[in-house]
Amino acid sequence: MSGYPEVVAGVDIGGTSTSVVLIDAAGEVLAEASAATPAAESGRAMMNLAVGLTRDLAADRGLTVTAVGIGAAGVVDPITRTVVAASSTFSGWAGFDVGATLDHAFGVPNALVNDVNAFLLGEVAHGSARGLSNVAGITLGTGVGGALYLDDRLWDGPHGAAGELGHTPGFVVPGFPEEPCTCGQYGHLESIASGRSIARRYRERGGADLGGAEIAARSDHDADARAVLHEAGLMVGQAAVSLAVMLDITHLVVGGGVAGAWAQISGGIDAYIAEHPPVTGGVVSVTPSLLGGRAVAVGAAAQARALLG
Repeated sequence: MSGYPEVVAGVDIGGTSTSVVLIDAAGEVLAEASAATPAAESGRAMMNLAVGLTRDLAADRGLTVTAVGIGAAGVVDPITRTVVAASSTFSGWAGFDVGATLDHAFGVPNALVNDVNAFLLGEVAHGSARGLSNVAGITLGTGVGGALYLDDRLWDGPHGAAGELGHTPGFVVPGFPEEPCTCGQYGHLESIASGRSIARRYRERGGADLGGAEIAARSDHDADARAVLHEAGLMVGQAAVSLAVMLDITHLVVGGGVAGAWAQISGGIDAYIAEHPPVTGGVVSVTPSLLGGRAVAVGAAAQARALLG
């Protein structure tokens, strides 16, 4: 036994890798591990990996897990703890009963939460949004994900679709036509600020065929990389101002691989907010993730810990 009465496991199941953290009541990460996600194999294979990593990590450290939280990409039902829909990246994931698997494997309280919601919950619990009652989160990865935290709780909306900032319309870079979005429409935030869109816009400027995170990594010495990231930042700034006006949320936390070029992204964010301050007069604060790549797993763990009362 470890002496930690409430060690909770948080799992981040992503398309590329799966990571596990074991945290104590204070939010300290006691142990962590990761492995490649068998996303193309099956939902069962993905959960077998998640369960195996968690069990092995706890056993190696002599820790007893009292609750388990899973943060997963796609549409999930947190009540039934089932994956409702997932992208083609994940084979056999849609419809998978995550809760039943965790019940059988661990026999402890467990939770399933969308990965972007988990990201924001992690930042609220132990990151850059700690102590805030009202905050929004956005992740700039392959796509753009969003989440809302209102009056001290995650807010999904009546149909579970609240916080889809990536697919809000009206995002156009001055001097450029509306850009296509992955959903088939035009002028969405994801059209400009996602890693996929940044990569496309970079190629259109004559750059190499690179991913968004790779472009972010070279932005300190590449003018074209800086330009497309600055434009992405402008659009994130527009989203932040829109949130302040519509919901009176004046704090936005930004994560994801593209946010690794924070100097370039934040320059665009600050420029937009300075030129278009909210008419409400609120001071808009946009901050980078404090937890980085751990945020989803830590947030999933926080959601599971809440089940312990």
